[in-house]
Amino acid sequence: MKRNYPANTSNIKLNQSLTKQIAYHEAGHAAAIYLNNKKKNLPPIYFQIRIKELNSPDNIIEVQTLKSESSMAMIEGGRLIQSLPLTLLESACFYSADQLDAFKTAFEADIINLLVGPLAEAKQVALYNHSRFNTENITLETLHTYGGSSDLKTVHEYLSSFIADRHFYNETLTKLFSEALDFINTPSHWCAIERLATYILSHDDDIISCEDVITLIDTH
Repeated sequence: MKRNYPANTSNIKLNQSLTKQIAYHEAGHAAAIYLNNKKKNLPPIYFQIRIKELNSPDNIIEVQTLKSESSMAMIEGGRLIQSLPLTLLESACFYSADQLDAFKTAFEADIINLLVGPLAEAKQVALYNHSRFNTENITLETLHTYGGSSDLKTVHEYLSSFIADRHFYNETLTKLFSEALDFINTPSHWCAIERLATYILSHDDDIISCEDVITLIDTH
């Protein structure tokens, strides 16, 4: 998740509600990486949440704020498919049916886990404003409002590398977006996201390990 500000606004006072939004966004990603992958019987994958000081000399500063305007948080790792083969469609005949099925499952899980982050933020905003999280009003485009621009960019890179047919592309994206919404609206998943977001906001160290995330989710 990226939030861009001009460099001369590095001392901007980001309010408490935005801080909480970002915590929910990252908690959504982390909870989905663990719970969604586990549900799909995918192998464990390394990830961590890093909170680090922001010292960027660039004209554009990518701010992900937790606890103060001088720190940022982001998920490191967590994707089963780190780099997509550019010639996957052309070389598909070299893969067995089982290999292709396993790749497809991992591919779809990565996309769902990316979409859950901004959806978690959107739901948190709705609840914070004492509104119902109306899934009928949530579209892929609205995720840009909830820090989802970089997540969506990665999703489209995944799909463009795997699916040539535009109709199938849109059909697949719609299906995976619906699965991400179902994940968010599963009560046990949302409780896990809430617990993890609270933990992120109160954490004092630079790293929250995947072991910490798993323990927090599994012991409640």
